[in-house]
Amino acid sequence: MANQKRSLGIGRLLIAVYAVFAISASARALYQLATKFNDAPLAYSLSALSALVYILATINLARTGARAKAIARATIWFELIGVIVVGALSFLAPELFQHPTVWSKFGIGYGLVPLALPILGLIWLRRNKA
Repeated sequence: MANQKRSLGIGRLLIAVYAVFAISASARALYQLATKFNDAPLAYSLSALSALVYILATINLARTGARAKAIARATIWFELIGVIVVGALSFLAPELFQHPTVWSKFGIGYGLVPLALPILGLIWLRRNKA
């Protein structure tokens, strides 16, 4: 029982982090799209997409049931692939990302949290199958 309580605590923390990312990414995306879209349309479109991914991940991590966890898993895989692709593109074609984003260079400027978060999410989902 103690192991289950510990697992639930880590899960709650993970959901809280995803919720913070969902709120901040949504606010950032709305601001960027409204005020700076012409400066870096690709980066700011990806920012809006990431907000949607964080919202879907948060909602489905917080829900119970196999279907919700499957949606969360798919969403988090999409997030991880996106971070890797954007991180690689920002190294290989920096002109596409003239303004640093959360995912540029795999999130180095953000302590690699954008890369670590989906990995931790997938590990947690694997260990706590619904």
